[in-house]
Amino acid sequence: MAESIAHADDVSPEDDTVAPGRPLRPRDDPFHDAPPNLGTLADGTVIRSRRVRLGFLGLVPQRGLTAWQLAHRSNDLDGKAEVAVTTVLVPRGYDPTRPQRVIAYQCAIDAISDKCFPSYALRQGARSWGALPQFELLLISGLLDRGFVVSLSDHEGRGGHFAAPREPGHRVLDGIRAVLRFEPLGLAHDTPVGIFGYSGGGMASAWAAELAPSYAPELRVVGAVLGSPVGDPGEAFIKLNTGLNAGLPALVVSGLRHVYPGLARVIRQHASAGGQRRLDALGEMTTVSAVLRYAFDDFDDYLDAPLADVLALPEVLALFDDLRLGKNVPACPLLVVQAVHDQVIDKAEVDAQVAKYVDGGADVRYLSDRLSEHISLMVLAMPTMLGWLEDRFEGAEVPTGSDTTFSVALSPRAWIGYARMLASAARATVGRAG
Repeated sequence: MAESIAHADDVSPEDDTVAPGRPLRPRDDPFHDAPPNLGTLADGTVIRSRRVRLGFLGLVPQRGLTAWQLAHRSNDLDGKAEVAVTTVLVPRGYDPTRPQRVIAYQCAIDAISDKCFPSYALRQGARSWGALPQFELLLISGLLDRGFVVSLSDHEGRGGHFAAPREPGHRVLDGIRAVLRFEPLGLAHDTPVGIFGYSGGGMASAWAAELAPSYAPELRVVGAVLGSPVGDPGEAFIKLNTGLNAGLPALVVSGLRHVYPGLARVIRQHASAGGQRRLDALGEMTTVSAVLRYAFDDFDDYLDAPLADVLALPEVLALFDDLRLGKNVPACPLLVVQAVHDQVIDKAEVDAQVAKYVDGGADVRYLSDRLSEHISLMVLAMPTMLGWLEDRFEGAEVPTGSDTTFSVALSPRAWIGYARMLASAARATVGRAG
C-alpha cells in the first residue's frame, strides 16, 4: 500500500481502524449527519471521511483490506440536498501513481432497515443477519482481485427508500464524484468508471446509467451492467404479492410511504390495523427475514377494499408510473442480463425496458438465460458480466443485439472466470478479500 494511502491524514480516533468496536447504525451515527452549509456544497463534495474495518458476515475481519467511508453531498427524490454515504475499497498493492479503474457496484439492499446498508452491513461487528450485501462481499472481492477500485453507495439513502426512482442514481453518481475527489486515492478526474449491479442493485444501476448524461455528464462512464434490473417495480409488486417472495413488495410499500404523501394517505385510509403493524415491522427487518416472515402474504387481507380497486386509485397509478425505468436513455454501452424463468422479475418488463433503450439509440447487449432463475443467475452470470465490463475499460468493440442462451455457464470464458471467482470468494471467507 502506498504511503499516501497508509498514512492518510483523515484517520481520526473515531475511525474503527484505530479504535475498533461495534459500529453504530446509520440512523444513530453522526457521520451521516448534515452540516449547516450542506445546501451550498457542490454535488459529490466530500463532507467527512473515515477509515473502516470490513468483516464477512460482520464476523470475519478482512485483514489488509483498505476501506474508507465518504459522507458527501447528494440530492433526494425532490432535488433537496442531503448527505449520502459511499464506502470505497482499494485493491492490494494499490499505487495511486498508476492509471486506475473504478467500478460503482450497487448492492442489492432490497430492504428499508439501515442494518442492510453497505456502510453498516459490511463492517466488522455489524449485526445484520439476512442482509444481502454481507453475502455480496464474496463477489466484491472478485472485483478487488482484478485491480478495481470499488465504490459502494448507500443508494437508498439514510431513510431506506427501497425502489424510489431517480434518487438512487443521484447517490451513486455523487458517490463516484466523491471517490474521484478523495485526495488520498489520488484518482484523476477522468478515471474511467463502470456501473454494475444485480436485482435491486441492477435497478439502482439503471437509474445511475439513465441519469448520468444529464446529472453527471463529466463522469467518464465506459459501460453499465444491469442484472435483472426491475424495469417496472409496479408490475413486480403485482407479480410477487401472494407468492413466496411477497415480503419484497411489502418492503417497497413500507419504504415508499415515507416519500410519497399520496401513498401514505391511501394506506391510512384503506389499510387495517394489522396491515399498518405489518408495514411498521418491516422497518426493522433484513431482506431474508422479511421474505421468510411474510411468504405467501396477500395485501388483500390487510385492506378494507379489494386490492384491484386500491391499485386503480390515481395516487397509486401515478406512483407506479413514476417508478418505471426507461424514460431516459443511457449514453454508455449496456449489458442487460435476465433469466427467462425469473421468479422475482418478469422478463417481459425487462424486455420493455431494453426496447426503450434500443429505440432511443443506446448500444445494448441483452442476454437472456433459460436455465437459471433469479438468484442463481447472479452468480452464474458474474464472469460474463465482469468480462463484458472489462472489455469496455479496454476499449474493445461494443457488441449489441439480443440473444437467448441455454446457460451462460457454458461459455469457456465463464469457466475460467468461475475458478478465479471461487478463489477470491474463498479468500474473503477467511479474511483475505481484495
